[in-house]
Amino acid sequence: MSVILIFLDGVGIGGPAPRNPLSSPGLHIFSQSVHASPSLPENGVVIPTDACLGVKGLPQSATGQTALLTGINAPAMLGRHVPGFPTKRLRSILKEHSLFKQMKDYGKSGTFINTFRPLFFNLPMELKYRLSATTIASMAAGQHFYDLDDLRKKRSLYHDFTNRELISRGFDVPVFSPAQAASILHSTSADFDCTLYEYFLTDKAGHKQDVDKAGSIIKSLDTMIHRAVELADLDSTTIIVCSDHGNIEDLSTKTHTRNPALTMVWGAGALYMQEHVRALTDITPTILHILNHGPKG
Repeated sequence: MSVILIFLDGVGIGGPAPRNPLSSPGLHIFSQSVHASPSLPENGVVIPTDACLGVKGLPQSATGQTALLTGINAPAMLGRHVPGFPTKRLRSILKEHSLFKQMKDYGKSGTFINTFRPLFFNLPMELKYRLSATTIASMAAGQHFYDLDDLRKKRSLYHDFTNRELISRGFDVPVFSPAQAASILHSTSADFDCTLYEYFLTDKAGHKQDVDKAGSIIKSLDTMIHRAVELADLDSTTIIVCSDHGNIEDLSTKTHTRNPALTMVWGAGALYMQEHVRALTDITPTILHILNHGPKG
C-alpha cells in the first residue's frame, strides 16, 4: 500500500455561486466537489472535513495544518486558531507527532516532494524555525529536502508546479505542464510509502479575491490531479487531496471560511477514509492505518 497526499491550502466545499472557481464548467474533478457530490471520476469520493475543531473563530493555517499532519487537535490545545507559521508550541507538536515521524517509527518511508530554493539551504539555524508545518513535519523524520537540481532532473516539484514563478525570479528551470507535473509526482512516489506535495497558491488567490487568477489556478490543478489519478495503480495506491480550511471556494470574502475543508480520495483506501474521516484530526490516523494494516485491516 502507498499513499500520495496532495495538500491544497485554503480549499473548502462551497456552493455553485458565481464567485466559486471550483464550480467552473469544464473541470474534471473540482466541479463535482461543490456541495460534496458523491460522484468523482475513477470512483473517487468527496469527504467534507471539519476544520473548526470545536474552537470559535475562523480556521487558520498553522493550527489546521498541525492538526492535519499529526492527528492532534492543535486549535483546542491552544484555545484558538493560529495563522501563518507554527508557533513554538505547534512546532513541538509537529516534531513529536508528525505523520512522517510516526511513519518512520513504523518502518515506513516518506518524502516531501516540494523543491526548495537555495535560500532555504543557507538559512541560519535560528531562522529555520520560521518554517511551514509541512517542512517541520518532514524535518521531524530527518527527511531529504529537494533542491533545484532535483527539479531539473524531474524528481521534485516546486510549490508552483509549472515553475513559472521560479522562472520569473531568474532561475534556469524548465516549464512543466500539469500533465508533466503529475508524471513526476507519480514517478517519485513509486520509491516511498507516502509522498506529500504542498500547493498554497490556492490560499493566496482566495485572499486576493482575484476571480481570473483563481480560475486559472483551479483549472491547472484540476488537470494535474486528474492525470495523477489516471497514472496511479488504484488497487495499491490511495490518492488523497485535502486542505486545512476554506477560502478560495468563496471569493466574495478575502478571509478564510467556516466551510468544511475539501477532502477527495481515490484508490485502495477511499472507502475506509470515507467511513473514518470527519475532521482534520482524522487524516493522519487513517493514513497510518492504511499503510500499516491495509484499507480493510
